[in-house]
Amino acid sequence: MLNDQTMVADTLAGINGELVRFSEMIPQSENKALKQTLKQMRNQCEMSQEELYEIARSKQYYIPAAMATDEEVAHVKNILNSLSAK
Repeated sequence: MLNDQTMVADTLAGINGELVRFSEMIPQSENKALKQTLKQMRNQCEMSQEELYEIARSKQYYIPAAMATDEEVAHVKNILNSLSAK
């Protein structure tokens, strides 16, 4: 039997999968109207994901990782900058 926490986690996983598919489809579409529709659908999907994420946090179904330190953020930025310079 599914409980609320499992259903929320499954729904978030599904929404995240949809967001990945939108990110793949949008740049591949040459039809401007279709591209705009996909962007609107992606935005709605992102809003649903954010709402469900907030519900999961409020019910303690999801506890996010600790915030990155300034040093960790700077390190990742340096790595990304060095990769984009190549």
